[in-house]
Amino acid sequence: MKKIISHVWPLTKRISSQINGTLEVTWINGKKVLDSQNANYSYGALEKVLNYGLSQIDIQNTAEILLLGLGGGSVIKSLYNRFNYKGRITAVEIDDTVIQIAKNEFDIKENKHLHIINTDALKYVKHSKTCYDLVIVDIFIDQKVPEPFYEKHFWQQLIQLLNPNANVLFNAGILLKDTTKIELLKSTFANDIYWTQYNNVEGVNTVLIGTKSNP
Repeated sequence: MKKIISHVWPLTKRISSQINGTLEVTWINGKKVLDSQNANYSYGALEKVLNYGLSQIDIQNTAEILLLGLGGGSVIKSLYNRFNYKGRITAVEIDDTVIQIAKNEFDIKENKHLHIINTDALKYVKHSKTCYDLVIVDIFIDQKVPEPFYEKHFWQQLIQLLNPNANVLFNAGILLKDTTKIELLKSTFANDIYWTQYNNVEGVNTVLIGTKSNP
């Protein structure tokens, strides 16, 4: 019934999060989406942004994938349903409220192919002993990527988790007027990663895709 009504009138449930503020789960035009106060977190414009980024990568269907930033889990569904991916995903999300929303509202369930970890992505990357074929960095608080995820220290550690020829997809910002931090990131790790930058994806997002160089 909600799905039908949503074609005429959006139906919104508001959920409070200590980390992300007020989150909104909305039925609109027959589809459920997750939004923060000013940005889409899952199943709307963000889904299209990440699908575009993933379409630029040759994803092997058994690749080991690390997802930093779960949101409502739309990228997980895209990987399995749109890109015919059949491997294992480790999803790291700091906000337990977001994890519960993904599970309860969007049917994202842990299984042998999906492991969800409730921790800070910075800590996970620092301590992980697992290497990955694809890392997706999609971490926002509302419209902002937290500063530590642009910094040299984080990327040094992340690159250590990439297998040779592995890819990283970084959703690097919304409506960026100053790209200094991105340019510094690319130049700092130019010998480690071959970067391709996509601007104005879906009209607003900057997406970086990197491929790790062979040692």
